Amino acid sequence: MVALTTPVCDFGWIAPDFALPGVDGRTHTLTSASGPQGVLVMFICNHCPYVQAILPRLVEDCRSLRAEGIGAIAIMSNDVAAYPDDAFPNMQALAEKLAFPFPYVLDAAQTVARAYGAVCTPDFFGFNARRELQYRGRFDASGPKADPAARRELKAAMRQIAETGQGPQAQIASIGCSLKWLP
Repeated sequence: MVALTTPVCDFGWIAPDFALPGVDGRTHTLTSASGPQGVLVMFICNHCPYVQAILPRLVEDCRSLRAEGIGAIAIMSNDVAAYPDDAFPNMQALAEKLAFPFPYVLDAAQTVARAYGAVCTPDFFGFNARRELQYRGRFDASGPKADPAARRELKAAMRQIAETGQGPQAQIASIGCSLKWLP
């Protein structure tokens, strides 16, 4: 496991669109995932301990944010041949087990991860209603050790985006496992 940190937020960067297959059998796009106040694009996977540590709280937060007009989508871009825990059937099982309130989609060719400049899992991109990047930070301060008491920085940032269209100026980069690129 190689831990990487994400770059700082490039405020105003416009989200690239995509169309990816979801574990629910449907094709999902940035538009279909978006809410009226914005969208959270998350690069996650099944095997990463950083993702595993936050996943139940992330699911809970995305349910709450949906009620505030923020849509969400989780993208899995890892090389599944090298990391079979991240294979599509396992993605389906995880999404069902935790009742994901957002689409979980497969970026098998890794084109979406490259277009977004994703570097690790988890990697969060919070956009306002105009699809302008407003948050590129961490979920909370707990890292790979779940701390339910840690302040939910991602949730607070997305709430601010829903209310004002702008994310917080002070952001702390996310840290996680490196994306597993195709050879």
